[in-house]
Amino acid sequence: MTARPRTKFRKLDGILLLDKPRGLSSNQALQRVRHMFRAEKAGHTGSLDPLATGLLPVCFGEATKIAGGLLGARKAYDTVARLGIVTDTDDADGQPIRERPVPALRIPQIDRALAALSGRIRQRPPIYSALKRGGEPLYAKARRGEVVEVEERDAEVHEFSLQSAADLLDDLHGVPPQLRLHVECGSGTYVRSLVRDLGEALGCGAHVAELRRLWVDPFREPRMWTLDELQALGARGDRSLLACLLPLERGMASWPPIDLDEAQARRLGRGQPVEGAFHPPGAVAVYGPGGRALGLGEVADGCLRARRLFSWASAQAAAGAGG
Repeated sequence: MTARPRTKFRKLDGILLLDKPRGLSSNQALQRVRHMFRAEKAGHTGSLDPLATGLLPVCFGEATKIAGGLLGARKAYDTVARLGIVTDTDDADGQPIRERPVPALRIPQIDRALAALSGRIRQRPPIYSALKRGGEPLYAKARRGEVVEVEERDAEVHEFSLQSAADLLDDLHGVPPQLRLHVECGSGTYVRSLVRDLGEALGCGAHVAELRRLWVDPFREPRMWTLDELQALGARGDRSLLACLLPLERGMASWPPIDLDEAQARRLGRGQPVEGAFHPPGAVAVYGPGGRALGLGEVADGCLRARRLFSWASAQAAAGAGG
């Protein structure tokens, strides 16, 4: 039996907007596209559960330096809440642990429950989650049967709204009672927890039956690529595959921009602060001459300091010093 040739990885920079399929973990999806693109370095920005589909931004090479900032971005989802059944994972991949009849519900009652779970709220993350305790994900402890206590934490829900209750109100034969919902939320908010808490508020319990991520700031209207599409493009040649990548600058649109001249860019690239009346304070996207992205900086008291610079920012500074 002939062994498959080992992937020969290469340096590659850019961002791929992947349409993650159902059934794969975010890391499994990441590894597949990393091998397709033969990228030395890759990371994703915000995990999706295996049940979930939709936008998973994948950062290659230098783009991984801005991945941490994208993790905190605002996100939007469509989800289907199955009423009457609570599972141990708060979604359809888990085991049912409690079943209750679904009471007669009306739209105003559902809207009130949704409103109570909107805005700045306190939320208890799912037991089966990637949150770590003692350096180990909670899901690993839960799978071993350990009792896992999860503390409530702050969450921000910008929108939690009803798209359709037809599957519930029309009493269709053979269709489970469910609600179709739209969620827009900040970093660290669990849609599974929102649906679980909504079910409790409605007196019947609930879990996530379907979940799709629609967008992540700054990618509000993303052109997503499925694994099948990428496979087909790869078969046509490397140039067709690489055409799917977005430049790093597209991922930096959420930070306020700071433009530097050549001397300022060299100074920052050497790790030195750049004095001036820079604003606004906080994290900023830094650009050099010609609009080329240099990386992320931090402004405090009008002074700009490097936060995470791309490799070429330091290389240009070194070349300028040597010249």
